[in-house]
Amino acid sequence: MDATHTPPADSSDTRQVPVSATADPAASSPAEAAPQRHRTPLGTRLERFALPLLLVLIIVFFGVFPASSSVFLSGANVSVVLANQSVVTLVAIALIFPLVAGHFDFSVGGIAVLSSVVTAASMAHFSLPLWLSCLLGVAAAAAVGLVNGLLVARFEMNAFVSTLGMATLLGGLIQWYTGGLAIIGVAPSFTAFGSSTWLGLPRVVFVVAVLVFLAWYLLTHTPFGRSLYAIGSNNRAAVLVGLPLRRYTHTAFLLSGTLAGLAGVILAARTGGANADNGTYLLFPALAAVFLGATAILPGRFNVIGTVFGVLFVAVSVSGLTLSGAANWVDQVFNGVALLVAVGLSSYLGRRRSGQTT
Repeated sequence: MDATHTPPADSSDTRQVPVSATADPAASSPAEAAPQRHRTPLGTRLERFALPLLLVLIIVFFGVFPASSSVFLSGANVSVVLANQSVVTLVAIALIFPLVAGHFDFSVGGIAVLSSVVTAASMAHFSLPLWLSCLLGVAAAAAVGLVNGLLVARFEMNAFVSTLGMATLLGGLIQWYTGGLAIIGVAPSFTAFGSSTWLGLPRVVFVVAVLVFLAWYLLTHTPFGRSLYAIGSNNRAAVLVGLPLRRYTHTAFLLSGTLAGLAGVILAARTGGANADNGTYLLFPALAAVFLGATAILPGRFNVIGTVFGVLFVAVSVSGLTLSGAANWVDQVFNGVALLVAVGLSSYLGRRRSGQTT
């Protein structure tokens, strides 16, 4: 990860993320287009769909592997995997918006936990209605995203350091309020929503699917999304063509905080309360999924569909290894290796797309 800070030429001219590009291929510069002309259509398709194909191969492997075949493809296991990854998927989607704009946001895990604590505490400690508790949880998360955006876009603070500081701050506040203890006693209907199914799948999966679709549409089919990719690709050029750099960067952090807040509400529904945690257990799988996603569908760019495949790839692999009898530490090791490999691959694809390598 490149955490260097380029001296600003304008109000918030900081570019810290190596993988970024314009959303519209037609808008690519000649330097970007040149290396692509030397690739065959088959090679391009293989590059785009390598991760989904690898996911299918892993599913087939663990589906026939003797140690895991009896349970791996069962409806119960599929339901558990999808439900458990619903929160990570939303946190990963929350990460995409600042990354597309050229900034890291290491506070999304802490924001999600903060939202779950506010939601659960509103019901358990203050007896507020369910809808108001959820709204307060999302509002608290959006407020943190708003502050992050203010620090980065308005006060030109390094996003890498400022969001890391915010994550540490949130972890401390959560520990102070909860005393290190879990919050229980939420409304039974709230817990029922998090654990019940619809059409054989967990209900939360449908909520996440709708939010994923909205994020994909916003980034790929609206002027805001295309502008955000342009800002992340070259913020100097974006300023020259009149894009509102500060406002869009601020909005990216606000959307990130809001999505992390929704992830926190789903987390509280899934667990029936809230745990005192700093959120790193959500951050690193999400980072691995986002960078893995940047190697697929639109290689060299952070993209929503690729990120979903990244989440599924890590989740299915860990589930298969666990059912095959792997030790508990395999989960962390696999996530760490996946993150390192993903960062390396996505950085290489980003450089190749920009014509810096062949």
